[in-house]
Amino acid sequence: MPEIISIPKTILLSEAQIRNRIRELGKQISKDYENQELVLVCVLRGAALFFADLAREISLPLRFEFLQTSSYNDSTEPSKNIKFIRSGSGYIENKDVLIVEDIIDSGQTLKFLMKHLRTLNPKTIKICTLLDKPARRQVSVPIDYSGFEIPNVFVVGYGLDYGQMYRNLPYIAVLETT
Repeated sequence: MPEIISIPKTILLSEAQIRNRIRELGKQISKDYENQELVLVCVLRGAALFFADLAREISLPLRFEFLQTSSYNDSTEPSKNIKFIRSGSGYIENKDVLIVEDIIDSGQTLKFLMKHLRTLNPKTIKICTLLDKPARRQVSVPIDYSGFEIPNVFVVGYGLDYGQMYRNLPYIAVLETT
């Protein structure tokens, strides 16, 4: 693990930018799922802040489910060895499902989650991500709602971490290491 110099100062996305984009996403999702029963599936831990803020911007009755995977293992490089830590997706059969993710880079985690969730027979599955990093994509995943496209840098804040730190930052910043 590289030594951390300080709290990241190179802000990529401000708190205001994030808040405004989440409001827009909430309005679009509310419109797209009007008169439907929607289940939001939060991918823990990174998406927790985004999930909570997004849910409050969706003007529909919602069900919540939570999944937790492991793919980074205290590294800045994702692993292809993805595993479930928690899989609480029991109420999605014949429901419209929206997976809420913090960041999509390689696509491996989403591919893994989609395969798992399809075995539970949802009516539909779509993906909403706060951050999309297409330069790192190894497998194609259908992103239906995207907050921001970002360059190929390692970011922390607003739920995203490095070694379980920096999740509490209200903005998204580039990780500064030595």
